[in-house]
Amino acid sequence: MDEPGSPAETPRAPLHLYNEDFFRTKNYAGNPFRRFSTYWFSRRYYAALLRRYAPPGADRSLLDAGCGMGHLLELLQDDFRCTGYDVMDYAVEQTRLIAPRADVFVASGDEQGRFADDEFSAVVGLGLVEHLERPADFIRDTYRILRPGGIFFFLTPNPEYGLRRRKDPTRDVIGEDPTHINLKPPREWLGICRENGFVIERQFADGWWDVPYVPLLPKSLQLAIFGLPAALQVLTRGSFLPVGWGVCLLVMARKPIR
Repeated sequence: MDEPGSPAETPRAPLHLYNEDFFRTKNYAGNPFRRFSTYWFSRRYYAALLRRYAPPGADRSLLDAGCGMGHLLELLQDDFRCTGYDVMDYAVEQTRLIAPRADVFVASGDEQGRFADDEFSAVVGLGLVEHLERPADFIRDTYRILRPGGIFFFLTPNPEYGLRRRKDPTRDVIGEDPTHINLKPPREWLGICRENGFVIERQFADGWWDVPYVPLLPKSLQLAIFGLPAALQVLTRGSFLPVGWGVCLLVMARKPIR
């Protein structure tokens, strides 16, 4: 699935917005890092999925592309030989503090040429591809740097999820973020993965957490009601929510063994 063919058609990343304030606004502002927060539970859930789906072996290696504040690397640094990068100096500094056994540096998603072919058992991109100018190039290069049998796990907003019709699409968590320059429906992301050689192992959703969806009911009550399916998925470490049942698409794509 081709991306825009000329420089004029390629969306430009607003790099000036990637600074410390990025973590004090947008999604992070409503998802604090404190213990037992939604963010806290979700990172432990993602870590459990990666431990399960990454190929076994004594030398398991993982790349966290766009590692943010490093909370996933903190959880996985004892299970994998961990590498991470982020475009923000602040994010890298914070990651080094909490994940000291990970190799972390400043880079962007179009700089994966530094990695060798077949280098990693797993590559993670949580909330990354929608920020990239040419995400198909990133996915193509991710295939190259994965070992045969390796897993590419990514999460990205789904602009077509079921309950979004109840939101103002310019003001919800997906539409209000100016760094979301490459929003695509799930079929396009899955198509890009398949065209680059990946086999889609799992495709699922993360639940309806961008409340409110209906008027009058308190947000806390709506989160308890609409968020119940996602809570069950997280607690059971499953991956069963249909793609339309969540704000974001989650994909487990595997590089076939030759």
